[in-house]
Amino acid sequence: MRVVLAAATLLITSYVTLAWITRPPPLPGYASVVANWKPSEAWLYDRNGRLIDSSRIDYHARRLGWVKLADVSQITRDTLVAAEDKRFPKHNGVDWWSLAGALRDRIEGKRARGASTLSMQVAAYLAPDLATPGRRGTWDKFRQMRAARALEAEWSKDQILEAYLNLAGFRGEAQGIAAAALGLFGKTPATLTRDDALLLAALLPNPGAGSTEVARRACALGRDTDCSRFAGAAASMLGPARSLALDPGLAPHLSAKLLTEPGAKITSTLDLRIQSVAITALRRQLQGLGGTRARDGAVVVVDNASGDVLAYVGGIGGESTAPAVDGASSYRQAGSTLKPFLYAQAIEKGYLTAASILDDSPVQLDTASGLYVPQNYDRAFKGPVSARIALAGSLNVPAVRTLLLTGVDAFRDRLWDTGYRGLVEDGQYYGYSLALGSAEVTLLEQVAAFRSLAQSGRWSPLRLTDQSPREKPRQITAPEAAWITADMLADPNARAGTFGVDSALRLPFWAAAKTGTSKAMRDNWCIGFTDRFTVGVWVGNLEGDPMRAVSGTSGAAPVWRDVMMALHAGAPSRALPAPAGIEARQIRFAEGIEQPRREYFMKGTALTQVAAAPAAARRPRIVNPVAGSVYALDPDIPLDRQRLAVSVAGQVAGHRLLLDREDLGTADSRPLLEPRRGQHRLKLVDLGGEVVDQILFTVR
Repeated sequence: MRVVLAAATLLITSYVTLAWITRPPPLPGYASVVANWKPSEAWLYDRNGRLIDSSRIDYHARRLGWVKLADVSQITRDTLVAAEDKRFPKHNGVDWWSLAGALRDRIEGKRARGASTLSMQVAAYLAPDLATPGRRGTWDKFRQMRAARALEAEWSKDQILEAYLNLAGFRGEAQGIAAAALGLFGKTPATLTRDDALLLAALLPNPGAGSTEVARRACALGRDTDCSRFAGAAASMLGPARSLALDPGLAPHLSAKLLTEPGAKITSTLDLRIQSVAITALRRQLQGLGGTRARDGAVVVVDNASGDVLAYVGGIGGESTAPAVDGASSYRQAGSTLKPFLYAQAIEKGYLTAASILDDSPVQLDTASGLYVPQNYDRAFKGPVSARIALAGSLNVPAVRTLLLTGVDAFRDRLWDTGYRGLVEDGQYYGYSLALGSAEVTLLEQVAAFRSLAQSGRWSPLRLTDQSPREKPRQITAPEAAWITADMLADPNARAGTFGVDSALRLPFWAAAKTGTSKAMRDNWCIGFTDRFTVGVWVGNLEGDPMRAVSGTSGAAPVWRDVMMALHAGAPSRALPAPAGIEARQIRFAEGIEQPRREYFMKGTALTQVAAAPAAARRPRIVNPVAGSVYALDPDIPLDRQRLAVSVAGQVAGHRLLLDREDLGTADSRPLLEPRRGQHRLKLVDLGGEVVDQILFTVR
C-alpha cells in the first residue's frame, strides 16, 4: 500500500512539475491582437478618400495595415497552408502525425522535418519567449504545443490563419503578407497569383535564402514539370527593393508634417487632381529653367471660401540639393509681395486713393544704420505716378513713400495681424525696407494673407485636414480697401509699363496677382487670386544661393498661370463684387500724367480731377542735394569744372540758401556749388531769417 501511495505521489508530483514547467504564457484574444496592431506606416488621403502619400514612422519592422483573410487571394491561402501545415484544418493545434514522423526521422538519423503547426507559430508570435533563439529544447516545445492547443480553444481556424499571414516574417524587415506582397511583387495580397504564392512559401523556411534556393523550393512545392520560370521570377522578387506603398507619393512634405503616429490615416483637404496639376506645372517650369538657374520651388492652392488647402507642393526633387526641405513652410525673404497690404492700409486710413500721385524719383533716407537708398527693379524712375500704377507695376520708391505715410510700426502690426508670424521684431528693426519685403515669410503665410484680400479683408487660418478647426474670420482690412487693392492687382493696363501687355500675369479671366523678387535674386514669388482660388508659387534655391537670370514673371509666374488656367478650365473667374462703400468716378489727370480712366474710391474720398499741388501749397524744401548724400570728386576732371546743382521745391520766393555760413543767393536762382571736401550743411531761410529746411551732405 505504501509503495502504491508513494508511486501515486511521485506520479502526481511529476505531473504537476511537468505541467508547471511546460505551462504556456497567457495569450491575447483575436480582437485584442487586431486592435493593437500598429503598422509601421501612416497614410495621407485626399478630401475624396483617395490615397495621396504615405510615410514610414516605425523603423523596427516594416508592417502595413492588418489584412483580413478575405483580402488575401484564395490560391495564396491554400498554397501557404499546404506548404506549412497541410493538416491545419483538421488538428487541434498539434499535428501528432508530423511529430511522429519527425521523431522517426531523428531515430533513423535522417534530417528531421519541421513539425510546428500554424497554430504553434502564431502562439510563438504572440508570446515571443516561446521561440526565443537558443531555447528550443524539449520543454520549450511542450510549452509551444500547449499554447497552440489553448489558442485553438479560443480562436477560430480562420482567425489563426489570418493572424499567421499578418505576423509571419517573409523577407528582411517585411512582416506580414501585405508588406511581402507590396515589397516583393508590387501587388496587393488580393492580386497574388499561384506562382507568387509558391515563391512566398519557398521563402518561409529561410527568409534570407538566395534566388536559386527559392526557385528550387518553389518548384518542389508546386510539383510542376517545367520550373524554368521560377529562376527569373525569384531573381526579380529578390532584386532591388520595391516601394512598400502603392500610393503615388504626391505630397511627401505634407506627409512629413501631418503623419506622426504609426498606423494613422489622415484625411487631408488636398484634392488629388489639383495636387497633380500643381506638381506638373512646377516640374515643367524647373526643368525649363535648368538647375543652373533655379533648382527648387513650391506651390500652394487654397479654396477661398473654406480656406482648405487643395494643393501643397513643398518641392519636386529634380536637381534640388535639399529635396527633403519643405519649400512651402520655409521662411524666405518676401520681396515686393508685401506691397498690397501696405497700399491697402494707406487707402483704408485715407492717406491715399488709387488715383493719388506718388513721386517715383530718387530718395535717400537717414536711418539709424546709415543711408537707405531704395531703387526700382530696373533702376529707372518714372516720375509722378498714381498709386494704381505704382502697386501694379511694383515700383519701389513710391512704396517707401507710402510707408512714410502709414508708419513702419503700424505696417508691421498690420502684417502680423494678417498672419505673417515670422515678423517677431518691432517695426524699427525692419525699417523702411519693410515696404520692399525685407522680412521673411512662408508660402503658406503668403497664400493665407492674399486670400484675405479676396475675402473682403477677412483673415482666417488655412485648413490642412478635415479635422482642422474652422475659425471665425477676423476683419483685418476694411472691405473697401481690400476690394480696391484687389482691383489694382488685377489691372493689366496698370502693370503694362513694368511687365508688358502680355506677361504671364495676364489671364483670359479676372485674376489679381503680385510678383516679388528678394535681395540678390534669392527668392522669386507669384501670389494671386481669383473669385474662387488663391494660388501661391515660390521659385528659388533652398540653400540660399542666388538664381541666375530669373525674375518674377519668368520664374514663379508661369507656374501660377498654368495652375490658374487648369483650375478655371470651363469656368472662368469673375471680378469680385464691389462692397457698398465703393464709389466709381471718371477721372482726369492734369498735365497728361496718366490717361483718363474710371477709378474707384472709398466713399467720401472720390476725385474727378487729379493735379499736382501748386507751388504755393507745397512746403518749401531742398530737393537736391538729398540729405545724407555723399559725393566723390573726380580726379580726372579739373576741380573748377566740377559743380553740384542745388534744387528747391515749393513756394520759395524771397527765400535764400546758406551753405555752411556762406550766402548763396536766392533759392529760385538754382545756384551751382563748387564742391569742397568735407561735410557741409545747406540751409533754406525765409524772409524772416527762419530756417525752414536744412540738409547735411559730404564731399570726398
